[in-house]
Amino acid sequence: MAKRCTKVCVTGGSGYIGSWLVMKLLGKGYTVHVTLRSLGDKSKVGLLKSLPNADTKLVLFQADIYNPNEFEEAIQGCEFVFHVATPMQHDPKSIQYKDRVEATIAGVRAIADICVKSRTVKRLIYTASVVATSPLNEDGSGYKSCTDESCWTPSDLSLTYANDYVLEYTSAKTLAEKEVLSYNEIGDAKLEVVTLACGLVGGETILSHLPLSVQVIFSQISGNIFGYYQGLKFMEELLGSVPLVHIDDVCEAHIFCMEKPSMKGRFLCSDS
Repeated sequence: MAKRCTKVCVTGGSGYIGSWLVMKLLGKGYTVHVTLRSLGDKSKVGLLKSLPNADTKLVLFQADIYNPNEFEEAIQGCEFVFHVATPMQHDPKSIQYKDRVEATIAGVRAIADICVKSRTVKRLIYTASVVATSPLNEDGSGYKSCTDESCWTPSDLSLTYANDYVLEYTSAKTLAEKEVLSYNEIGDAKLEVVTLACGLVGGETILSHLPLSVQVIFSQISGNIFGYYQGLKFMEELLGSVPLVHIDDVCEAHIFCMEKPSMKGRFLCSDS
């Protein structure tokens, strides 16, 4: 079990999952290194600094997933890394990556390499998504009898409710998860990798705005504002249902994966 004096790193610590995870880790007494895209964002910095124990246990770093080597300083000296950050929009100024699929894959690869290079990181825990776990048959003839960790979303999907945005996100999360899991196959690997394929996350928040995933859940009532209801229908078509999970369960699952003496592999994190 991880000791409470342990240093851990959370990428994307100002997002919905990231901020709740940081709050819980600080509450348990861990020293938490948190990355944000900009330390100049007073709202996000202020939120994190206002958390209990932040004055003695929180260290903030600036790092952007489009420049993954920036994460090295934050990861150095940590025993566990939670890679929560993922690009939700492509940076049009990027000359390094053609789209967010490339950026997401390069990001997990760079962070895994930094973990290996650090010689201190024991385990990398990646926040994956159930959109990578579709039980659709490869020929599109229907669904497998159940969804489990062996299910991978097929490429070249042709679905009624799909659009370029959700297809790109699905591809990015699927390929990035496969990439980071490949580090478990390296001979004499010193780094353990765990991926948690999380359902659509709902519940309370410490953010000042309604998180995207919660807006998608509420779209059944609010309607197709910004295409959120179409996204909900896409998940239902892709997965056969819409798997939901509470934010607290998601973060407890992440911490459980850290506190186990030894753990690696792929796991589903959903209530239904």
